Amino acid sequence: MNRIQTFATGSIAIGFVVLALKYLAYHVTGSVALLSDAIESIVNIATAVAALIAIRYAAQPADADHPYGHHKAEYISAVLEGVLIVIAAIAILREAYFAILTPRSIDAPWPGLAINGAATLINALWWQVLVRQGRRHKSPALVADGQHLLTDVLSSLGVFAGLMLATLTGLWLLDPILAVLVALNILWAGWQLVKESLGGLLDEAVPPEKLARLQTVIAENANGAIEAHDLRTRRAGRMTFIEFHLVVAGTMSVTQAHDICDALERAIKDEVEDALISIHVEPDDKAKHSGIVVL
Repeated sequence: MNRIQTFATGSIAIGFVVLALKYLAYHVTGSVALLSDAIESIVNIATAVAALIAIRYAAQPADADHPYGHHKAEYISAVLEGVLIVIAAIAILREAYFAILTPRSIDAPWPGLAINGAATLINALWWQVLVRQGRRHKSPALVADGQHLLTDVLSSLGVFAGLMLATLTGLWLLDPILAVLVALNILWAGWQLVKESLGGLLDEAVPPEKLARLQTVIAENANGAIEAHDLRTRRAGRMTFIEFHLVVAGTMSVTQAHDICDALERAIKDEVEDALISIHVEPDDKAKHSGIVVL
Protein backbone atom coordinates (compact mmCIF):
# COMPACT_ATOMS: atom_id res chain seq x y z
CA MET A 1 0.00 0.00 0.00
CA ASN A 2 1.49 3.38 -1.04
CA ARG A 3 1.40 6.51 1.12
CA ILE A 4 -1.66 8.00 -0.60
CA GLN A 5 -3.66 4.84 0.11
CA THR A 6 -2.40 4.83 3.70
CA PHE A 7 -3.74 8.35 4.30
CA ALA A 8 -7.02 7.51 2.57
CA THR A 9 -7.43 4.48 4.86
CA GLY A 10 -6.59 6.67 7.86
CA SER A 11 -9.44 9.02 6.87
CA ILE A 12 -11.93 6.18 7.25
CA ALA A 13 -10.68 5.34 10.76
CA ILE A 14 -10.64 9.01 11.80
CA GLY A 15 -14.13 9.43 10.35
CA PHE A 16 -15.57 6.67 12.56
CA VAL A 17 -13.95 8.14 15.68
CA VAL A 18 -15.29 11.63 14.94
CA LEU A 19 -18.76 10.28 14.07
CA ALA A 20 -18.92 8.43 17.38
CA LEU A 21 -17.99 11.57 19.31
CA LYS A 22 -20.43 13.82 17.42
CA TYR A 23 -23.30 11.39 17.77
CA LEU A 24 -22.55 11.14 21.48
CA ALA A 25 -22.71 14.95 21.68
CA TYR A 26 -26.12 14.87 19.94
CA HIS A 27 -27.35 12.05 22.18
CA VAL A 28 -26.39 14.01 25.29
CA THR A 29 -27.99 17.29 24.16
CA GLY A 30 -30.70 16.49 21.64
CA SER A 31 -29.44 19.47 19.58
CA VAL A 32 -30.46 19.55 15.92
CA ALA A 33 -27.33 21.55 15.12
CA LEU A 34 -25.15 18.83 16.65
CA LEU A 35 -27.17 16.23 14.76
CA SER A 36 -26.38 18.10 11.53
CA ASP A 37 -22.71 17.96 12.46
CA ALA A 38 -22.97 14.19 13.00
CA ILE A 39 -24.73 13.70 9.64
CA GLU A 40 -21.87 15.51 7.93
CA SER A 41 -19.47 13.05 9.56
CA ILE A 42 -21.39 10.17 8.00
CA VAL A 43 -20.73 11.81 4.63
CA ASN A 44 -17.05 12.12 5.59
CA ILE A 45 -16.83 8.35 6.05
CA ALA A 46 -18.65 7.62 2.79
CA THR A 47 -16.43 9.99 0.84
CA ALA A 48 -13.28 8.60 2.48
CA VAL A 49 -14.28 5.11 1.33
CA ALA A 50 -14.97 6.43 -2.18
CA ALA A 51 -11.62 8.22 -2.19
CA LEU A 52 -9.75 5.06 -1.16
CA ILE A 53 -11.41 2.99 -3.91
CA ALA A 54 -10.65 5.67 -6.51
CA ILE A 55 -7.03 6.07 -5.39
CA ARG A 56 -6.43 2.32 -5.58
CA TYR A 57 -7.98 2.17 -9.04
CA ALA A 58 -6.04 5.24 -10.24
CA ALA A 59 -2.77 3.66 -9.05
CA GLN A 60 -3.14 0.77 -11.52
CA PRO A 61 -0.63 0.93 -14.38
CA ALA A 62 -1.70 1.65 -17.94
CA ASP A 63 -3.04 -1.34 -19.87
CA ALA A 64 -4.35 -2.16 -23.33
CA ASP A 65 -7.81 -0.74 -22.56
CA HIS A 66 -6.46 2.32 -20.73
CA PRO A 67 -3.16 3.24 -22.43
CA TYR A 68 -3.03 6.61 -20.64
CA GLY A 69 -3.59 5.09 -17.21
CA HIS A 70 -6.47 5.28 -14.73
CA HIS A 71 -5.69 8.66 -13.15
CA LYS A 72 -9.08 10.26 -13.79
CA ALA A 73 -10.73 7.84 -11.38
CA GLU A 74 -9.80 10.25 -8.57
CA TYR A 75 -11.87 13.00 -10.17
CA ILE A 76 -14.89 10.70 -10.27
CA SER A 77 -14.45 10.17 -6.53
CA ALA A 78 -14.37 13.93 -5.94
CA VAL A 79 -17.60 14.40 -7.94
CA LEU A 80 -19.24 11.64 -5.88
CA GLU A 81 -18.18 13.45 -2.72
CA GLY A 82 -19.94 16.56 -3.97
CA VAL A 83 -23.15 14.61 -4.62
CA LEU A 84 -23.05 13.04 -1.13
CA ILE A 85 -22.54 16.47 0.41
CA VAL A 86 -25.73 17.69 -1.29
CA ILE A 87 -27.67 14.68 0.04
CA ALA A 88 -26.39 15.37 3.57
CA ALA A 89 -27.42 19.03 3.30
CA ILE A 90 -30.96 18.04 2.30
CA ALA A 91 -31.20 15.68 5.31
CA ILE A 92 -30.00 18.45 7.64
CA LEU A 93 -32.49 20.97 6.22
CA ARG A 94 -35.32 18.49 6.82
CA GLU A 95 -34.40 18.07 10.49
CA ALA A 96 -33.95 21.82 10.91
CA TYR A 97 -37.38 22.54 9.41
CA PHE A 98 -39.20 20.43 11.97
CA ALA A 99 -37.08 21.86 14.78
CA ILE A 100 -37.97 25.42 13.73
CA LEU A 101 -41.67 24.51 13.89
CA THR A 102 -41.26 23.19 17.45
CA PRO A 103 -38.12 24.66 19.07
CA ARG A 104 -37.09 23.22 22.44
CA SER A 105 -34.32 23.66 24.98
CA ILE A 106 -31.08 21.69 24.81
CA ASP A 107 -30.21 19.13 27.47
CA ALA A 108 -26.73 19.21 29.09
CA PRO A 109 -25.29 21.70 26.57
CA TRP A 110 -21.82 22.07 28.14
CA PRO A 111 -20.85 18.36 28.17
CA GLY A 112 -22.19 18.07 24.62
CA LEU A 113 -20.17 21.05 23.45
CA ALA A 114 -17.03 19.65 25.07
CA ILE A 115 -17.45 16.31 23.28
CA ASN A 116 -18.15 18.03 19.97
CA GLY A 117 -15.13 20.29 20.48
CA ALA A 118 -12.86 17.24 20.85
CA ALA A 119 -14.21 15.82 17.58
CA THR A 120 -13.65 19.15 15.84
CA LEU A 121 -10.03 19.28 17.03
CA ILE A 122 -9.37 15.80 15.60
CA ASN A 123 -10.88 16.83 12.26
CA ALA A 124 -8.83 20.05 12.16
CA LEU A 125 -5.56 18.17 12.68
CA TRP A 126 -6.43 15.52 10.10
CA TRP A 127 -7.54 18.16 7.55
CA GLN A 128 -4.06 19.68 7.61
CA VAL A 129 -2.46 16.27 7.12
CA LEU A 130 -4.71 15.34 4.17
CA VAL A 131 -4.33 18.60 2.23
CA ARG A 132 -0.57 18.73 2.76
CA GLN A 133 -0.04 15.11 1.70
CA GLY A 134 -2.58 15.33 -1.14
CA ARG A 135 -0.77 18.31 -2.68
CA ARG A 136 2.61 16.71 -2.10
CA HIS A 137 1.58 13.51 -3.90
CA LYS A 138 -0.73 15.30 -6.42
CA SER A 139 -3.82 13.36 -5.39
CA PRO A 140 -7.12 15.18 -6.19
CA ALA A 141 -9.09 12.63 -4.14
CA LEU A 142 -6.95 13.20 -1.05
CA VAL A 143 -7.09 16.99 -1.41
CA ALA A 144 -10.87 16.85 -1.94
CA ASP A 145 -11.26 14.74 1.18
CA GLY A 146 -9.19 17.27 3.13
CA GLN A 147 -11.12 20.25 1.78
CA HIS A 148 -14.38 18.63 2.80
CA LEU A 149 -12.98 18.12 6.30
CA LEU A 150 -12.17 21.83 6.44
CA THR A 151 -15.81 22.56 5.65
CA ASP A 152 -16.77 20.23 8.49
CA VAL A 153 -14.37 22.02 10.86
CA LEU A 154 -15.73 25.46 9.97
CA SER A 155 -19.31 24.22 10.36
CA SER A 156 -18.49 22.70 13.74
CA LEU A 157 -16.88 25.93 14.95
CA GLY A 158 -19.99 27.87 13.90
CA VAL A 159 -22.23 25.37 15.68
CA PHE A 160 -20.06 25.52 18.79
CA ALA A 161 -20.19 29.32 18.97
CA GLY A 162 -23.91 29.47 18.21
CA LEU A 163 -24.88 26.86 20.77
CA MET A 164 -22.82 28.65 23.42
CA LEU A 165 -24.80 31.80 22.61
CA ALA A 166 -28.10 29.92 22.70
CA THR A 167 -27.21 28.37 26.08
CA LEU A 168 -26.21 31.73 27.59
CA THR A 169 -29.23 33.63 26.24
CA GLY A 170 -31.93 30.93 26.20
CA LEU A 171 -32.68 31.63 22.51
CA TRP A 172 -33.19 27.98 21.58
CA LEU A 173 -34.43 28.85 18.10
CA LEU A 174 -30.76 29.42 17.30
CA ASP A 175 -30.25 25.64 17.34
CA PRO A 176 -32.23 24.81 14.15
CA ILE A 177 -31.11 28.08 12.53
CA LEU A 178 -27.51 26.98 13.00
CA ALA A 179 -28.38 23.65 11.40
CA VAL A 180 -29.71 25.50 8.34
CA LEU A 181 -26.49 27.52 8.11
CA VAL A 182 -24.45 24.31 8.30
CA ALA A 183 -26.50 22.82 5.46
CA LEU A 184 -26.05 25.90 3.26
CA ASN A 185 -22.31 25.93 3.97
CA ILE A 186 -21.78 22.33 2.93
CA LEU A 187 -23.96 22.85 -0.16
CA TRP A 188 -21.58 25.59 -1.26
CA ALA A 189 -18.58 23.36 -0.53
CA GLY A 190 -20.14 20.53 -2.53
CA TRP A 191 -20.65 22.80 -5.54
CA GLN A 192 -17.04 24.04 -5.43
CA LEU A 193 -15.77 20.47 -5.19
CA VAL A 194 -17.83 19.26 -8.16
CA LYS A 195 -16.83 22.29 -10.27
CA GLU A 196 -13.12 21.72 -9.62
CA SER A 197 -13.34 18.00 -10.35
CA LEU A 198 -15.24 18.53 -13.59
CA GLY A 199 -12.31 20.65 -14.78
CA GLY A 200 -10.08 17.58 -14.50
CA LEU A 201 -12.59 15.31 -16.19
CA LEU A 202 -12.90 17.78 -19.08
CA ASP A 203 -9.12 17.88 -19.68
CA GLU A 204 -8.56 21.34 -18.24
CA ALA A 205 -5.15 22.82 -19.09
CA VAL A 206 -2.48 23.67 -16.52
CA PRO A 207 -2.78 27.16 -14.91
CA PRO A 208 -1.48 30.12 -17.01
CA GLU A 209 1.55 30.72 -14.79
CA LYS A 210 2.58 27.07 -15.08
CA LEU A 211 2.05 27.17 -18.85
CA ALA A 212 4.25 30.27 -19.14
CA ARG A 213 7.00 28.55 -17.15
CA LEU A 214 6.70 25.50 -19.40
CA GLN A 215 7.11 27.66 -22.51
CA THR A 216 10.26 29.17 -21.03
CA VAL A 217 11.70 25.72 -20.26
CA ILE A 218 11.10 24.61 -23.86
CA ALA A 219 12.66 27.78 -25.30
CA GLU A 220 15.76 27.41 -23.11
CA ASN A 221 16.35 23.69 -23.67
CA ALA A 222 15.60 23.05 -27.36
CA ASN A 223 19.11 23.89 -28.56
CA GLY A 224 19.44 22.97 -32.23
CA ALA A 225 15.72 23.32 -32.99
CA ILE A 226 14.04 26.32 -34.63
CA GLU A 227 10.73 26.68 -32.81
CA ALA A 228 7.98 24.83 -30.97
CA HIS A 229 4.27 25.38 -31.58
CA ASP A 230 0.80 23.97 -30.81
CA LEU A 231 1.70 23.41 -27.15
CA ARG A 232 -1.18 21.69 -25.39
CA THR A 233 -1.54 20.45 -21.82
CA ARG A 234 -4.10 18.61 -19.73
CA ARG A 235 -4.22 17.18 -16.24
CA ALA A 236 -5.49 13.83 -15.01
CA GLY A 237 -4.96 13.17 -11.32
CA ARG A 238 -1.28 13.50 -10.50
CA MET A 239 -0.30 13.24 -14.19
CA THR A 240 0.24 16.23 -16.50
CA PHE A 241 0.06 15.47 -20.22
CA ILE A 242 2.16 17.77 -22.44
CA GLU A 243 2.37 17.70 -26.21
CA PHE A 244 3.77 20.06 -28.85
CA HIS A 245 5.34 20.22 -32.32
CA LEU A 246 9.08 20.81 -32.56
CA VAL A 247 10.44 22.32 -35.80
CA VAL A 248 14.02 21.41 -36.80
CA ALA A 249 16.09 21.86 -39.94
CA GLY A 250 14.96 19.59 -42.75
CA THR A 251 18.50 18.30 -43.18
CA MET A 252 18.86 17.27 -39.53
CA SER A 253 19.32 13.55 -38.90
CA VAL A 254 16.81 11.51 -36.91
CA THR A 255 19.46 10.91 -34.24
CA GLN A 256 20.09 14.62 -33.74
CA ALA A 257 16.36 15.41 -33.55
CA HIS A 258 15.90 12.56 -31.06
CA ASP A 259 18.70 13.93 -28.86
CA ILE A 260 16.99 17.34 -28.76
CA CYS A 261 13.70 15.68 -27.74
CA ASP A 262 15.48 13.73 -24.97
CA ALA A 263 17.00 16.95 -23.60
CA LEU A 264 13.60 18.64 -23.68
CA GLU A 265 11.91 15.77 -21.88
CA ARG A 266 14.52 15.82 -19.10
CA ALA A 267 14.16 19.57 -18.63
CA ILE A 268 10.35 19.44 -18.63
CA LYS A 269 10.25 16.59 -16.11
CA ASP A 270 12.55 18.59 -13.82
CA GLU A 271 9.95 21.36 -13.94
CA VAL A 272 6.75 19.26 -13.97
CA GLU A 273 6.71 16.07 -11.93
CA ASP A 274 4.78 13.08 -13.30
CA ALA A 275 4.68 14.56 -16.82
CA LEU A 276 3.83 12.44 -19.84
CA ILE A 277 5.35 14.19 -22.88
CA SER A 278 4.66 13.77 -26.60
CA ILE A 279 6.80 15.69 -29.11
CA HIS A 280 6.04 15.71 -32.84
CA VAL A 281 9.15 16.61 -34.89
CA GLU A 282 8.60 18.59 -38.11
CA PRO A 283 10.92 20.00 -40.84
CA ASP A 284 11.54 23.75 -41.12
CA ASP A 285 8.97 24.27 -43.89
CA LYS A 286 6.28 23.52 -41.27
CA ALA A 287 7.35 26.47 -39.08
CA LYS A 288 4.45 28.74 -38.08
CA HIS A 289 6.61 31.60 -36.73
CA SER A 290 4.03 32.12 -33.99
CA GLY A 291 4.96 29.57 -31.35
CA ILE A 292 7.90 29.28 -28.95
CA VAL A 293 11.14 30.64 -30.34
CA VAL A 294 14.18 28.62 -29.30
CA LEU A 295 16.68 30.77 -27.38
